[in-house]
Amino acid sequence: MCAVAVQELPVPGQQQFGELFPLALGPAEAVDLNAAIDYARQSSDELLGALSRHGAILFRGFPIGTAEEFDAFLSAFGMESFTYEESLSNAVRVNKTDKVFTANEAPPDVSIFLHHEMAQTPLFPSRLFFCCLIAPERDGATPLCRSDVLLEQLQHAEPEFVRQCEELGVRYSNVMPGNDDPTSGQGRSWRSTLGVESVAEAEARLAALGYRHEWLPGEVLRATTPVLPAVRALLDGRRVFFNQLIAAFRGWQDTRNDPRKSICFGDDSPIDEAAMNTAIALSDELSFDLNWQAGDVALVDNYLVMHGRRPFTGKRSVLASLVADDGTRLVA
Repeated sequence: MCAVAVQELPVPGQQQFGELFPLALGPAEAVDLNAAIDYARQSSDELLGALSRHGAILFRGFPIGTAEEFDAFLSAFGMESFTYEESLSNAVRVNKTDKVFTANEAPPDVSIFLHHEMAQTPLFPSRLFFCCLIAPERDGATPLCRSDVLLEQLQHAEPEFVRQCEELGVRYSNVMPGNDDPTSGQGRSWRSTLGVESVAEAEARLAALGYRHEWLPGEVLRATTPVLPAVRALLDGRRVFFNQLIAAFRGWQDTRNDPRKSICFGDDSPIDEAAMNTAIALSDELSFDLNWQAGDVALVDNYLVMHGRRPFTGKRSVLASLVADDGTRLVA
């Protein structure tokens, strides 16, 4: 039995979809780091079961204040890590430990819109850990949105759009610089993204992944994914709007990228803007804003919940860690 007494905590704005969203947990009395790690280790199976029902768990009041302490806490869950280096993420990030890195190096005034992590690639994590070391002076919440609930509402509002998403799938196009561009929310270089050094190596990796590509002046690469699902099914029967359509449509814009050219259906036909605006409006209505407190850790089911980042004022330090896709909950 776990020696740490943990209780459910009320959090302003919590939602109810059969289960609370998110579930918030904290120690009933002050604990040290070793006790917090023991709690995570001994309760991991129970917590992961709760995660699959609730979609996200906020751990608040545990003594976690450094990247190393965050690493020790998440490692206690015993799940396989998915490193930043092996990912195809667009975001510029900085590693703090082997498992932990900054959530995104984009400037504070840049919005990062709702998405499932790396759903615009063939390689994605199953779960995400976030940890707030420094809470922002103002704003800077992480919005969370239940993707199964969004799809249910979208099915009623835009049934033809949902049908096209299911039957055609989607493609994403991203224009990547030769070197990291930290001024952009999707400024990771093609060298870092693909884990290569040369044009020849990049072309070989793209071919292996099934991507189409085009080289632009100044060592800039435009890469287009193979057809990827926009709707997926979980083993428990729930269907989810698992993609990066909202983020790409709203936010893939910098000196290289134009959101209007970033997404299309799998047959290269355009995606209806009115339908996308409906999806955005519904997701905004459904979003829960996680307003960070220093020491907070959030565990998010990447199959079930989208996340983002609100602009903020002042210093904000939120770290992240990814859990490998375990192949046990996704049907398609």
